[in-house]
Amino acid sequence: MSVFAQDLELRYSWVANSRNSWLCNAGDGMCDADILPQTAAERASEMKRQVLLKQQPLRYEMSVAQGSQLRWYDICLDVDRDETGEACGIIGTSFDITDQKRREETLKTLLRELSHRSKNLLAIIQSLASQTARHSLTVPEFLVRFRGRIQSLSSSQDIVTDADWRGADLESLVTTQVERYAPDGMDQIDFRPIGVYLSPTASLHVGLALHELAVNAASYGSLSVPGGKVVIDAAFQRGESENVLVIDWREINGPRVRAERDARFGTSTLERIVPNAVGGEAHLEYRPEGIRYTLTVPEAQYEVMPRPAEA
Repeated sequence: MSVFAQDLELRYSWVANSRNSWLCNAGDGMCDADILPQTAAERASEMKRQVLLKQQPLRYEMSVAQGSQLRWYDICLDVDRDETGEACGIIGTSFDITDQKRREETLKTLLRELSHRSKNLLAIIQSLASQTARHSLTVPEFLVRFRGRIQSLSSSQDIVTDADWRGADLESLVTTQVERYAPDGMDQIDFRPIGVYLSPTASLHVGLALHELAVNAASYGSLSVPGGKVVIDAAFQRGESENVLVIDWREINGPRVRAERDARFGTSTLERIVPNAVGGEAHLEYRPEGIRYTLTVPEAQYEVMPRPAEA
């Protein structure tokens, strides 16, 4: 904290502990215009004139560019009086609050990001409710399907939050979204992990796609019968203009699949909602040996995890 005094003409009479502050160049007889940029000097002088006019203390914040940095100061002003009690100038303190200001700005940024992500999540939930209701014949059917999809979003969101909003790794998404629907757990899931982090948006939607596929497989497909399996492959490929991540879901050893299927929300999610959300492409096939689903995720929606250093 720096302490300073100025006379009635707002010329500095003394300054204490001014090192590394905006007052470091203040000398006897100088005014604010001699040590501050014009705008800051005019504001500082106006604040001090108000103190002298109203005979009341005043507090304000001031920013000053020092080198390549912008530093903030908390300025407290009061009337300086002589031995007779008459006003003889200004007495003031200056405290560096730059770190506090940076924390406040970081908090504001985080709150704006939280608001943005919350709105996105609410939009997804609204879409889920609308689409689920459109393809549900009864209220109990709607509740069962809607709860499952909300739980899917919640599980993916937990992974994203635990990773400090960086996203979610594909292996965690497969484990949380698919394993619980397999009677024999991961023994029925043939998945070779790949080092990739999906963005928060991609994490929620890829998780939702895996949920839809897993529920369908557990109800009608390869996870509904003993010996049935799901093969999930993931690989990086070179697209037309950028690298892409290709996620491939294949069901084997399950009931024979008929090509003619009624359009359901699961199909809409897999073929339209998920690829549109991540800016990629998707292809769903009803093969006799089982469903196959391929999703292409553009490079902007994932991050390749660095390989661990070899011993």
